[in-house]
Amino acid sequence: MLDSLRNAASTWIAKLLLGLLVVSFAVWGISGQVLNDQSRNVLSAGDSSVSMLDFRLAYDRQINALSQQLGTRVTREQAVAFGLDDQVLQQLAAGALLDEEARRLGLGLSGDKLAQLTADDPAFRGPDGRFDRQQFDFVLRQIGMRPEDYLKNREQVAIRQQIVEAATDGMSVPDELFKNLALYRGEDRTVEYLAVPRALVEPVAQPDDATLQAWFDERKDAYAAPEYRKFSYVKLEPSDIADPEGISDAQVQKAYEDLRDRYTTPEKRTIDQIVFSDRAAAEAALKDLLDGKNFADVATAAGKSSSDIALGTLARGDVADDAVADAAFSLEANQFSDVIDGAFGPVIVYVSDIQSEVVQPLGEVESEIRQDLALEEAARVLLDVHDSYEDARAGGASMAEAAERLKLSMRTIEAIDASARRPDGTIVGDLPVSAELLREVFESETGIENAPLSMGGNGFVFYEVEGITPERDRSLDEVRDQVTQDWLKAETDRLLAERASAFAKRLEEGASLDEIATEIGQEKQVKRGLKRNANDADLGQAGVAAVFSVPRNGTGVFANPAGDGQFLFRVTEVFEPASATAESIPDNQRATMRSALADDLLDQMVARLQGKYPVTVNRAAMQEALSF
Repeated sequence: MLDSLRNAASTWIAKLLLGLLVVSFAVWGISGQVLNDQSRNVLSAGDSSVSMLDFRLAYDRQINALSQQLGTRVTREQAVAFGLDDQVLQQLAAGALLDEEARRLGLGLSGDKLAQLTADDPAFRGPDGRFDRQQFDFVLRQIGMRPEDYLKNREQVAIRQQIVEAATDGMSVPDELFKNLALYRGEDRTVEYLAVPRALVEPVAQPDDATLQAWFDERKDAYAAPEYRKFSYVKLEPSDIADPEGISDAQVQKAYEDLRDRYTTPEKRTIDQIVFSDRAAAEAALKDLLDGKNFADVATAAGKSSSDIALGTLARGDVADDAVADAAFSLEANQFSDVIDGAFGPVIVYVSDIQSEVVQPLGEVESEIRQDLALEEAARVLLDVHDSYEDARAGGASMAEAAERLKLSMRTIEAIDASARRPDGTIVGDLPVSAELLREVFESETGIENAPLSMGGNGFVFYEVEGITPERDRSLDEVRDQVTQDWLKAETDRLLAERASAFAKRLEEGASLDEIATEIGQEKQVKRGLKRNANDADLGQAGVAAVFSVPRNGTGVFANPAGDGQFLFRVTEVFEPASATAESIPDNQRATMRSALADDLLDQMVARLQGKYPVTVNRAAMQEALSF
């Protein structure tokens, strides 16, 4: 998530939104009267500045944009931890630098143009789609902004845009760059490679105590015992309070009768039909049937195959044509119908088998019905039980006492870390709403009656933390087996990497892969047509990157993506695409490159302006703006 936030906030799309566009009504929700103290600006560049209000609005707008992009709400605490405040500060500084440059250049905006821009703002349109003064006043009142402040900001946006457009409009990416990109992306290679297995260096000798201790001391944090917590919880769902014994026989009987269709398998019939092009042909076929001919033979004479005439074994409701259904379910087994008018023409229907309706007797489904009724009743009184539990706690009852009164079960987890593991490494895998419950348990203090957690609207979890075991460093003796295994793996990897590197050096000095393959008892592999961005199943992305990092006849090593050794390789052929031209790059990618080039120019311009107009930051005002 951190990478996503940083990537999203570092693009010029975000910079333009924050540095150029000051007006955005969808996310403003704080009063400008609180933060619009012009004597306490967050930053300034020359005579241009950013107020606490502008900083706070840009900050909130960025949080909302990132939350929408990531599909989860980014809290202010997360935003501060990710450094979002400094990112917004840098972006607003870019806007202030543009303002100062515009002031020095004497750029301005006519009143008529400003009026047109305001009238074009969709936030101020009335029901007829045109500018509405009442809507204008209403929107500004809602966000605590005066009309003159809005007009000033709108003018500022337009003037900044003049500078940006002057720097980027009319810019184009040379066709030669597009062609080189097409050559780069379209290149394919042939690579010879050889597995260098771990067996070449195994078994590795066990480390002595001094070696193991030194290795452990360098990585002690990795073996530290995490914080463990002891907590108890009571789960309240309909299944926890359902009482099947409280359901009467009369209730079961009524439910059985009401739900009779659920326990009934309807009558089904195996149906064939012959559809004719006209009624005369159908009547002739019916005469043949009446004369004793077989239905299948009549169908064959009509040019129909067995698959053409078979409808299947169906219940009445599954037959799409009502006329066919009526006819089929009025026949006895091995009978055919008269000619009927079907949906697709004259039809003769034949029933070859009848499966009678089957009704499960009450005795077979009584317990299921009783349980379902009990759960329905429990769901109805769930909130009453919740309130009774809360009343018991408010009256001084402990969690265990309140649970016992309501015949609920309390479960105690003796020790668990934030990843749901016990001290022995096993996972506690049956916690209700486990992720949310663990998060809340590790944010709570001991002995506090916490608010219950909702189970998706169908229940509650009450919980209390009973003890906290702080994280601590473990001694080597506590984790000796794990440390030994880790050391052996690391040492094996080191020795294998050295062996593979030695083989690579021999390749560079003129040895062949075939020689090394024979020496270590492995078979050389050849892969042709390997593309630069391929996620090859054998080599993996890292392996493909290594293959494309060297020229033709270049060699190297990389880790086997299967995790069981190294690969030694040599690139034997490099092929450029024959048809690579500037037009080979799709339009959307060409547009992306043009945008990236424009971003680079804007970055360079802002960097130059930073040297021309030093930026000063008032951190106290920034923190005050974030505190509201």
